[in-house]
Amino acid sequence: MTDTLFETSIQSLPLIHRGKVRDIYAIDAERMLIVTTDRLSAFDVVLPTPIPGKGRVLTAVSNFWFDKLKHILPNHLTGDRAEDVVAPAERAQVAGRAVVVRRLKALPVEAIVRGYLVGSGWADYQKTGRVCGIALPPGLRQAERLPEPLFTPSTKAAVGEHDENIDFARCEQLLGKDLAAQVRDAALALYKTAAEYALTRGIIIADTKFEFGLDEQGRLTLIDEALTPDSSRFWPADQYQVGSNPPSFDKQYVRDWLTASGWNKQAPGPALPAEVVQKTAEKYAEALRRLTS
Repeated sequence: MTDTLFETSIQSLPLIHRGKVRDIYAIDAERMLIVTTDRLSAFDVVLPTPIPGKGRVLTAVSNFWFDKLKHILPNHLTGDRAEDVVAPAERAQVAGRAVVVRRLKALPVEAIVRGYLVGSGWADYQKTGRVCGIALPPGLRQAERLPEPLFTPSTKAAVGEHDENIDFARCEQLLGKDLAAQVRDAALALYKTAAEYALTRGIIIADTKFEFGLDEQGRLTLIDEALTPDSSRFWPADQYQVGSNPPSFDKQYVRDWLTASGWNKQAPGPALPAEVVQKTAEKYAEALRRLTS
């Protein structure tokens, strides 16, 4: 597929940062360009094989949610067209996969919300009866819906390092009590509203990760991406069963293949077989189709 973009090469704007998936460029003092590539990161390692169309899917899903949830919290989009801020020869690199955003002060915490007992939360619960220090009723099973969604923040790690789960007291130390409470309440409200809608489209959002920033007036603002298959665990509702980890619309398929391959989860990551690439691309596209059609 010729539309695959592993890395941008935009010369008309200064590069600020190349992340695991996104390349960020400066436009002016107020705005940045964020381009979502087709890179895939798993276990905090960027894999050498891109997933065709992934960046466009993530951008479309995020934009859908930014619009749907703007009544709960403002977001970083300016509404400007990405094609208008780059040189004409570079427009193909940004079409459908880039957004123009406001420059905001990013908060040093990732806001994770868990609605179901799975992944590291399930492992934590089996050992301690808690998830990130939050006590839960005994006897819960894998993939069970939690009595109430949990806010379980983490620190933001540099590329190649792992995010670290923190308790709410540590979150308050990092952000201050008032802002920590704002972040928690916003994350839970965003998740609950999105999860209710997604269920009507046959998708369970098991958990998700939000990032927030502050604007010039100190207002909390949703930034980065929103409720994508990269930042969330999406399950098909018709295949959900308590007691087992359901198949998912996110990159869990790749994670499972990588784990089975015997890779030690250290960089560099292995190249993905064509079948895994195709299956993963299909899962991303299916999530977008279900949510937005």
